[in-house]
Amino acid sequence: MAKKSSDPKVAILAGSIAGGIETVCVWPMEFIKTQLQLQEKAATGQKPKFTGMIGGFRYVISSQGFLGLYRGLAPTLVGSLPKAGIRFGANAQFKKMLAGPDGKVSTKSQFFAGLMAGAIEATLATTPIETVKTKLIQTNSGFVSGIRQVMATEGIGGLYQGLQATVLKQGFNQGLRFMWFNEYKGALERWGYTDGSGLAPIQSLLGGMSAGVFSTLGTNPFDVVKTRMQGVDAKKYKGTLDCFKTIGAKEGMSAYYTGVVPRLCRVVPGQGIIFMSFETIQSWVEKRLK
Repeated sequence: MAKKSSDPKVAILAGSIAGGIETVCVWPMEFIKTQLQLQEKAATGQKPKFTGMIGGFRYVISSQGFLGLYRGLAPTLVGSLPKAGIRFGANAQFKKMLAGPDGKVSTKSQFFAGLMAGAIEATLATTPIETVKTKLIQTNSGFVSGIRQVMATEGIGGLYQGLQATVLKQGFNQGLRFMWFNEYKGALERWGYTDGSGLAPIQSLLGGMSAGVFSTLGTNPFDVVKTRMQGVDAKKYKGTLDCFKTIGAKEGMSAYYTGVVPRLCRVVPGQGIIFMSFETIQSWVEKRLK
């Protein structure tokens, strides 16, 4: 059980700022992870461009320079503020609605609140942002030219490629993350490791990092399918389910965990940063509103 969420408006503000901080800090890992997932299994005798996380870094830096690791950052950074704001705000609102008479939120309700927050975030913000990001990375396009190309060739619907896969991935992602973090936070409070005014930054950092491990291992297959469905070759699949089946049939079960190492390397510190930033900013804002 965890305490009831605070004001959703404060959560939106704190989440937006925290989302921007997290995006800038971990973007290179997201870039390499996306490239690994877009790369289909090489034919016999052919060597793939991206042979792993370290090999991916070497290839990009040698062929495009260090700044090549930040290609595709612009749309994600622009979108990360409202995206994270929607996520944390919606989660706070659902927790408020699901809280019992004693103000506590059960573990199942925490998961449901996170699940719904992730689904709303995916529909309103994540899908168009991730679609543009994936196409920019895959085609080496600039921000403005990439958006123009998507709109010209695919229309507004092109921004919503892979919506089903994104809703599944983001919903379960946030359900697992918020549930884990809130249980972790509640455990520290019960065991007397907090001073009653919230978690210390290092505690929030560790809690977010552990939530990142838990959610990544649980949702990587959804992430692989989402990335394929948002790539420029998405039309080869009839839909999300067909993409899922095709990957398993042609590339094997291990393909569902393609990119899991760079994703862990991005998500684990990223979730540590975003939860630490969120808890710190939320606490600071709430103190000044009293």
